Amino acid sequence: MLPDHTGEPVRLSDLWSTGPALLLFWRHFGCTCGVERAERLATEYGAYSVAGLTPITVSQGESERAAVYRSTHNIATPILCVPDRSAYRAYGVGQWSVEQVLLDAPAEYWNHPHQLGVEFWDARREQGRPPVDDPWLAAAEFVVGSDGIIRLSYAYQYCEDYPDSRVLTTAARLGGG
Repeated sequence: MLPDHTGEPVRLSDLWSTGPALLLFWRHFGCTCGVERAERLATEYGAYSVAGLTPITVSQGESERAAVYRSTHNIATPILCVPDRSAYRAYGVGQWSVEQVLLDAPAEYWNHPHQLGVEFWDARREQGRPPVDDPWLAAAEFVVGSDGIIRLSYAYQYCEDYPDSRVLTTAARLGGG
C-alpha cells in the first residue's frame, strides 16, 4: 500500500488487476528530465491507452509535493509516493554513478567541490525546483502484466534515456493481459 498524490492509499496489485500497468519510477521533482518525461508521457498517453496500458508514476516525494508537481506539469497519471524509497529498492531501482548523472555537466562538477554544490542548490531553489530528494536515484520503467509478472524492465542508463513508447506498448500487448 502506497499513498497517492491525494494521500489516499493504493494497493499496487490493484493497478494491474484489470490489465497491464506501466510503472514509471521518477528520479526527483527538481529533475529537468522528469519535466521532459512528463511532456513525452502526455504525447504518448493515447498510444498507451490503445494498448490497454495504464501508466502510474512512482515518486520519492510526499503527497503534497506530488500533487503540486502533477498539477504543474499536467501529469495525467496518479503519482504514488514513496519517500522512504522502499518501492524503488523492491524493484531494484538503485543509484546512478557520477558519469550517469553528470555526463553533460562541466568538468568542475565531477569532483563535487562544496561551493559548486551550494550554487547548484541555490539556483534550483530560485527556479522553484529545489532538489530535496535523492538526486542520485536512477529512473526506470516496468510493464507489469495483469498477473503481476513484470513483462518488461527498462532501466535508464542516464537521465534522458527515455524508452521508446513502442517497446512499452508492445510488451503490454504481448504479455500484459
